[in-house]
Parts: sequence; structure tokens; C-alpha cells
Amino acid sequence: MRKFTLLLMAIFALCQVSAQPAEESLWPGKSYAPGEFIPTVTFYSPSRQNAADIAVVVCPGGGYSGLAMDHEGKQIAGWLNSLGITAVVLKYHTVSGTGDTTGLHPAPLEDALRAIRLVRDRARKLDLSPDKIGIMGFSAGGHLASTAATHFTGGDPDAADPLEKISSRPDFAILVYPVITFLPPYAHQGSRVNLLGKNASDSLVLEFSNERQVSPRTPPVFLVHTTEDTVVPPENSIMFYQALRKAKVPVELHIFLEGRHGLGLGSEELPFSEWPLLCVKWLDAIGVLAGIPE
Repeated sequence: MRKFTLLLMAIFALCQVSAQPAEESLWPGKSYAPGEFIPTVTFYSPSRQNAADIAVVVCPGGGYSGLAMDHEGKQIAGWLNSLGITAVVLKYHTVSGTGDTTGLHPAPLEDALRAIRLVRDRARKLDLSPDKIGIMGFSAGGHLASTAATHFTGGDPDAADPLEKISSRPDFAILVYPVITFLPPYAHQGSRVNLLGKNASDSLVLEFSNERQVSPRTPPVFLVHTTEDTVVPPENSIMFYQALRKAKVPVELHIFLEGRHGLGLGSEELPFSEWPLLCVKWLDAIGVLAGIPE
């Protein structure tokens, strides 16, 4: 029965978003040169009769060199919509989008924090709770989401930009096979170089090894990984889990035996495909999502 339910969920997730909603610039009013990368957000809203008061900013993976916008973006939006959750898929700065080889930092983090602020600013208009704005990331997108969960800033009441007056702290984070550390031996070197550049200082590498940046203010976190992942070893999630536990931050970790890197929602033949149901139960347990869909 559970496998059948999972199959239905996967089909529903794939079909829930039938048309691509319009993208909007994350930084309206900014001038861009022809061909320059423009970071965007795309709002995917659930049906009104199914709508909850929750939103999740979704950060697809891609090693900070590109974005897996289908199975870690659009399909995830469909799954979230099936739960009544508004999905906001973020197209953040990547090397392929900019041609930059010296390191993207701080642009991706600025994009992620801006997206959280934007959703929180629109919460009332969209019938969302401003204290139920989460972030979700896959692989390098998981690094970005974990960075937002550990490097957020409060609102600046004196800021000229109204959005900068709003807190960028996510209320929860969902991290699927995430890059967490930039320190050996478990770092994903490609993500590190693309984000920080080849000659990043030791202090910068440490600053963005997010297992070292956890505090009691880090929001609750749900972690998923596989033992077979050789691209981003599961020690990334394990170290983050241990740091969260030490800081007494609510955290749940699932490590499945089988599964390569980059599975997205997973496939029916692997137990890994149960992570979406486990995530729903976790959202219920932390008081974000009321009730667990049958």
C-alpha cells in the first residue's frame, strides 16, 4: 500500500504543474547587460481548496555550475503543491549563468536571502503565514539552503530597500543529499571552487563549511542522504546533524542504503522514495503542516 501511495504521489507531483508560471526577476529595477544572468523566482501555487499557509523556497542543485530545474525544481514544486504548500523555485547565480571563474560568492546567498524576504513580504497577500516560510535544497542547492539557515540576517529598520527591513531567517530547512562542508575529506570540490574560487582563504572556506556555523537560532532541519552517494558523501549530512544536535536545534536525519546522487523524489524501486512521506510527517511533528495526508 505504501509503495502504491508513493507511486501516486510521484505521478501527482509530475502532473500537478501543467504550465510554467511566469518567472519574475528577483532584483527588479536592476540594470542587466545583454546576455547577463538574471536571478529569478517562480511561484507555484496549490489549488485554493487544498492550500495551506506554508511556502518553501526551492533551491535546485547543480554544483553551483548549473541548475537541475526539472527533477529538483519543477517536480518538487508539484509535490509541494500536492500538499497544499506554495513552492517558490529559485534560479540563483551559477557559473554557467555568469561565466565567472573567480567564485560566485556572495551572489547566491544574496539571492536566497532575498527570495525568503520576498515571500515573507507577500505572505499576507498570498494567505501565507510569515512564520511558515521554509527553504529546501538539493546537493549544492542544499549547501545554499543550509547557508541561508546559518547565515541569515534580521531586518534592518533603516534600510532604503523595504525588503531589507524583513528578516531573512527561514522557519525550517529541508536538505536532500546536501553539500554541507567545504573542508576535506568530504567536501564537494566543484561546488567549493565554483562558489568561493580556486584561491579562497582558509577563513572563507571555514565560514561556508556550514557544520561549523550552526547556532541555537538555526531553524529546524530535515536531512536525507544515501550511503551509496559517492558524489556528496553522507558524512555531509551526518556532520550537520551532529552540529544541530549539539546546538539543541530540532533535527531529523534519514540515510538510506541504496541510491546514487541526484535522485530528486526518487523512484518506486528504491526505499529512498519514501523520504517525501517522512518529510510530511516531520513537518507535522514540528507544527508546520497540520495533519498528514493519507
